[in-house]
Amino acid sequence: MRALIAAAVYRSRATLMAFLFLLLGGVGAYQDIPKEANPDVTIPMMYVSMRLEGISPEDGERLLVRPMEQELRTLEGVKKMTSTASEGYASVMLEFDAGFDPKQALQDVREKVDSARSKLPQEADEPVVNEINVALFPVLSVALSGPLTEAELVMTARRLKDEIEGIPEVLEVDIGGDREDLLEILVDPQVLDGYGIDYTQLFNLVSRNNRLVAAGSLDTGAGRLAIKVPGVIEDLDDVLGLPIKVSGDQVVTFGDVATLRRTFKDPTGFARINGEPGLVLEVSKRAGANIINTIARVKTLLAEAEPLLPPGVEINYIMDQSVQIEDMLSDLLNNVLTAVVLVLILILATMGARSAIMVGLTIPGAFLAGILIIWAIGFTMNIIVLFSLILVAGMLVDGAIVVSELADRHLHEGQSPRQAWLNAAHRMSWPVIASTATTLAVFVPLLFWPGVVGEFMKYLPATVIICLLASLAMALIFLPTMGGLSRRRTRHRVPVTVPGLNQYRSLLSRLLQRPGLTLVGTLVLIGLIYAGYARFNLGVEFFPSIEPDSAQLQVRARGDLSVHEKDAILREVEGRLQGLSEVKALYARSFAMPDNQMGTDVIGVLQFQFTDWYLRRPASAIKDTMLALTGDIPGVVLEFRQQQMGPGAANRWNCKSMAATSAAWRRPPIPCVRRWKRWGALSTSRTTAACPASNGG
Repeated sequence: MRALIAAAVYRSRATLMAFLFLLLGGVGAYQDIPKEANPDVTIPMMYVSMRLEGISPEDGERLLVRPMEQELRTLEGVKKMTSTASEGYASVMLEFDAGFDPKQALQDVREKVDSARSKLPQEADEPVVNEINVALFPVLSVALSGPLTEAELVMTARRLKDEIEGIPEVLEVDIGGDREDLLEILVDPQVLDGYGIDYTQLFNLVSRNNRLVAAGSLDTGAGRLAIKVPGVIEDLDDVLGLPIKVSGDQVVTFGDVATLRRTFKDPTGFARINGEPGLVLEVSKRAGANIINTIARVKTLLAEAEPLLPPGVEINYIMDQSVQIEDMLSDLLNNVLTAVVLVLILILATMGARSAIMVGLTIPGAFLAGILIIWAIGFTMNIIVLFSLILVAGMLVDGAIVVSELADRHLHEGQSPRQAWLNAAHRMSWPVIASTATTLAVFVPLLFWPGVVGEFMKYLPATVIICLLASLAMALIFLPTMGGLSRRRTRHRVPVTVPGLNQYRSLLSRLLQRPGLTLVGTLVLIGLIYAGYARFNLGVEFFPSIEPDSAQLQVRARGDLSVHEKDAILREVEGRLQGLSEVKALYARSFAMPDNQMGTDVIGVLQFQFTDWYLRRPASAIKDTMLALTGDIPGVVLEFRQQQMGPGAANRWNCKSMAATSAAWRRPPIPCVRRWKRWGALSTSRTTAACPASNGG
């Protein structure tokens, strides 16, 4: 070790050049490293979705779920299989063992789904295999609202979608609330009777067109030609000009007996932003893209396009993950600067200006060297890495302070600066290495933390280990080199009187004289601490509860309600909650049938974007106000949820309370983890453990 330290100290120019390159490389890595909210964690879950319009839950279980289960249950590595059937929809959720190969598993699932397709009803849509990937969750939600017709709003959203997807860092943009286009045909029965045309004939004419029939190829001997019969409809005139009957020299066209108009499919739900009809553009970034730069480019594009939008269109940002990342980066920078300043003050008061400056340089040096390595191995700057950098900030100067203190003592003993720092680094090398190794020993086992949580949390020990190793190099290589270039100090050390130091020395002397009693007392104290924690602890939670930036209110109601009736109920709840000063954006969405993540009795969702936590009341107080404002609405149940941190936090919510507000339907609040008794045959579901096919099901 002395030879390595001496080589660095006596080749100071090369060592300082390497230090400068580390600093510059760290700054460049900090600028270029992809920044995102959550780590890119592979969740060992996939699901197969199947749709057949109009099918009942019981028939869906028999015709859709069971055939699919029979094929999927033979897959290897499946830990649990959960199936759900509801009206017009069925799904099978697969949970794999930890450590599975996602690409191979996805290929195997698709092969089994293709095999099961022949066993499903022909009228059913193609089954879709969906892979759950946290990295593909939306990072930005843009709300478009205003007093426009639905067609104008949809066309505006689609144009913006095409423009945003042209940004290289953007993966895709989904339009929440968009409806599929429909060509509506209006036929007059009296006109059909007048021309002697049957309705079935007209229907077959339309259904057999708009196709491209491939007729193979023709080999003429002088070449090979592909033959096709094109019948693709490109505009309304193509439909209106279709001949449906020929009588002599008279041709009856489609336009003579029917009219066409563009419209949309029947609504399955409605969306509003701050009370105005609206749509939501959900922007997902590509894996590894910088979330801050991606969202900044999207916002720049929207700012440039805003003057070109139809009058009255309002743009609101419901969810923006770049704000959270920027706040975390700002906190990190503030912590680093605070640590440097505090270290400079302490060392300046005890060891002098030169030592304070040199030790202070090791903090940003270790940080930037660590960030450079993190960028080089392919990590992203996510919330766990940022937390780890803040956590390790106080550990980076321990070795540097120890080496600097001994070097300062050698200097006052008359040694030259180079010899003093060389001797200090060599003398304290193994103690510093041992001290760092004890800390690393705590974090190294966390690298092998299994499961999804382990994949999520592995960034913490890896970041801490990298930064501590960088601080070790700073304390034993670069700090002695910089110290060896300083001038000899001529002033004498001034004794520093620390209040309480004489009492500490006296206590320590007495304890050293009674080592056995000291050991027993220490063990008893440790036992009391464990017993006290076991007796008075307040429980364990994975992530602490904090003030949320957003909250969600699920509105529940029972009965055979149409989508318009459900939306009317949601409008009444929404109207009561409009105008709260703590809410800067209110996104309301009603739907005929909720997705699998909600109960079947949920008729709509209100999502609130709160103002900054220090400018408003606590979320619990806001929730109580909302309950008071909606307490007299009959026939509904309100379920409040707030955003929860942790793996997959983008779609995780924590139920805080439930309250029945109907005067005729009174029941006490119940925990959200319990399921209400199904009202009629709304849906069926079951969970089965994966087992070999030989077990017979």
